Amino acid sequence: MSNLSNQLNNKNNHRTSLNLKQDFLEASPYYDQSAVVTNTYKNKAPFTGKVVSTKRIVGPKATGETCHIIIDHNGDFPYWEGQSWGVIPPGTREKDGKPHAVRLYSIASSRYGDDMTGKTGSLCVRRATYWCPELQAEDPAKKGICSNFLCDTEPGAEVQMTGPAGKVMLMPEEDPKTDYIMVATGTGIAPFRGFVRRLFFEDTPAASAYKGEAWLFLGVANSDALLYDDEFQDAKARFPDNFRIDYALSREQENKKGGKMYIQDKVEEYADEVFTKLDNGAHIYFCGLKGMMPGIQDMLAEVCKSKGLEYDEWIKGLKAKKQWHVEVY
Repeated sequence: MSNLSNQLNNKNNHRTSLNLKQDFLEASPYYDQSAVVTNTYKNKAPFTGKVVSTKRIVGPKATGETCHIIIDHNGDFPYWEGQSWGVIPPGTREKDGKPHAVRLYSIASSRYGDDMTGKTGSLCVRRATYWCPELQAEDPAKKGICSNFLCDTEPGAEVQMTGPAGKVMLMPEEDPKTDYIMVATGTGIAPFRGFVRRLFFEDTPAASAYKGEAWLFLGVANSDALLYDDEFQDAKARFPDNFRIDYALSREQENKKGGKMYIQDKVEEYADEVFTKLDNGAHIYFCGLKGMMPGIQDMLAEVCKSKGLEYDEWIKGLKAKKQWHVEVY
């Protein structure tokens, strides 16, 4: 994990010493989203990206393997923070011989890429495996086709890609005092890493203007499963008034009822503050496995009840003001 950070920081320091601003991929004004493109490349005519590097970024005791994959697009596949790329795994489906369906992955870098050249983008991918209870072993026949393809890629490997997809997770940058509340489980951290790099690591107009607070909640199983922690700690150390992090480690922490600490339990600990921020115009984002949402929604409904609010009306109000952003899979 620290290797990735060192690699990036070396590049960042190098760029800073050359005094290169990250301002060459901005709209005019920078917060104008009218020109955000989607679906430049489609299934029938995908883009061919080239893998720069694939690295495991979790510790030995993590649940499963998560990789950070940097893909070179030569500047021909621009995107905004919060968008996704589609990946079409090579080969054909066994059942009918047709090409594999596209899989969407939230982009885990800012529009400038980890090397800040504007020519790469990164994905955060967990290798999907299937544990067979009868065999008491992993069944390779049922492993995730695309995640395993990506996690096994070597530098130079070609990746067929579509997109960029989606506008639901974009950051509204017009008011630089906007607070962002980011709630992620596992690889759902991807878009938020892009946000954090844009706001706190790059010399962008958005970073120069930002005066709000970005608050990240991440839920993973244990400390070894934390993703990009060194980058987040670095941002927090340099911008203590503008960046907060709270982790929910389900196998290491207990919630107030003595059960496992899941993401909704950690957000609930700060419910008053979160609700106040939302009342004041903060935007809240959720990204991760779709199974995260029922627990979160139940928790929010309970908090609403305790505050004498009607939950459905409250959510409807947030959605009407475009403060509610969800991308789950």
